[in-house]
Amino acid sequence: MSAAVWAVMPAAGRGTRFGGPMPKQYLQAAGKPLIAHALDALLAHPRVAGAMVALAADDALWPGWSERQGKPVLRCAGGGERADSVLAALRALPASVADDDLVLVHDAARPNLRGADLDALIAAAEAEADGAILGAPVRDTLKRAGDGRILSTEPRDGLWRAFTPQAFRRGALTAALRDAAVAGLMVTDEASAMEYAGFHPRLVEGREDNLKVTTPADLALVEYLLGLR
Repeated sequence: MSAAVWAVMPAAGRGTRFGGPMPKQYLQAAGKPLIAHALDALLAHPRVAGAMVALAADDALWPGWSERQGKPVLRCAGGGERADSVLAALRALPASVADDDLVLVHDAARPNLRGADLDALIAAAEAEADGAILGAPVRDTLKRAGDGRILSTEPRDGLWRAFTPQAFRRGALTAALRDAAVAGLMVTDEASAMEYAGFHPRLVEGREDNLKVTTPADLALVEYLLGLR
């Protein structure tokens, strides 16, 4: 029998790039908060046993969920940066989650995850000691800018955009994030920490509508996409 997979969700951020008084994970889309969509997409998968959500210490908006989709939703105190929150959540996982068990890390503001992408990611991560992430090849032409002008056109061959979930063994990711923090390395996703530790995670091409809400325009688009479902 395949081992159960737990999910980790960093949700202690303020969403400053989005603007407004409310952290973006609590913004409404298609009838419920973005974080509810993101959790439900994970927990609806038969392999996912539960989720650990890292929240800000003063978060007064958390609805108090203890389960969704009939599975446990636990919470812990997050940190000042994404990596701090993920590390705190990994350490707070139940003792039954072994160091070599797979853990998914997913953005709270990425609500349109599809089950088929989760299937592909979990299969790849279980087959790869270095783990795996969802992403998509860069298809747009890339320009390097300076002072508001184009300096050059950059080659896009071999470049990918990184999505979530990202899937790694609990022990390896915990050690990688800890070591990155000790080194003063600012990592913007979990794969960055794994790369610093010498790993080369597998890239799994996922749907491009697995959008992260960063701007008001993103929210409008995600609401439309969720409505189609």
